Amino acid sequence: MTVVRTSGLTMRFGRQAALDALDLEIAAGVTGLVGANGAGKTTLLSIVLGLRTATAGSVDVLGYDPVRQGPELRSHVGYASERNLLPADMRAVDFVRHLAEVRGLPRDEARSRASDSLWLVGLGEERFRGLGTMSTGQRQRVKLAQAVAADPRLILLDEPTDGLDPVQRDEMLALIRRVSDDFGIDVVLSSHLLEEVERVCDHVVALDAGRLVAQGSLRSLVGDTEGIELELVESGVGPATAPLVAAALEGAGLTVSRAGASMQVAGPTADEVLDRTRDVVADHGARIRRLSGRRRTLEDLFHGAPS
Repeated sequence: MTVVRTSGLTMRFGRQAALDALDLEIAAGVTGLVGANGAGKTTLLSIVLGLRTATAGSVDVLGYDPVRQGPELRSHVGYASERNLLPADMRAVDFVRHLAEVRGLPRDEARSRASDSLWLVGLGEERFRGLGTMSTGQRQRVKLAQAVAADPRLILLDEPTDGLDPVQRDEMLALIRRVSDDFGIDVVLSSHLLEEVERVCDHVVALDAGRLVAQGSLRSLVGDTEGIELELVESGVGPATAPLVAAALEGAGLTVSRAGASMQVAGPTADEVLDRTRDVVADHGARIRRLSGRRRTLEDLFHGAPS
């Protein structure tokens, strides 16, 4: 099932293209929207929500047109902004209840859902505290609670781990995974931290300077291409061996990235990479200082991105 689909989606601010003719299909589950700051992630989310109108192209979200059917769409979508917009003088439970009412829930149901959502994110005993007295980690949890309180079909989370320490990040990622697995809510998670996305997401959309770098299941993008890290011993006498080995590895159908005597070697499977590398190294009489397994990561997607 596709929850978000765009065709030729373009957003310009003057001469600057924040989004450049994006053709996207975001599937059900947890999708990571990745890219550096300024890649166009927040702009895309605002268009998906119907808060901005694209310069060109079309977008479909859960079967709705965000421009023509914005209010109907937003009753099915929860959103947590990257910015800290929580009113300091408001209690957490009142804030979550208010936004649930804005999304269409009756007052009594909104009150009940607000408490349930805050218990879900681990703030049940803190639900009557003022937002201004809460830590950064607690405020991020409140933002997640308000996003899920109105029982949405989809939630959009913009940098939900921003400002969190490693333990808090782990807990937040576990909560996001639980929201999808236990409650059947689809999630689009915007982040510039690629390792986080690899840990929690089923699918990935990668942007760079408003352009699409890659999209698909996490497994298809990083799981099937494996390789090794190889470092050779250079004697300092005679021609360097590493350039010759690297060229031979490329001639054997492998992908090589070399820096001095060290290189990363990738191919269809780890076994094929290892077998071909051993053959090439032996043929050249080279000596190995270090050989270790390496799995392709999301960071590799951006190395070949157009500038």
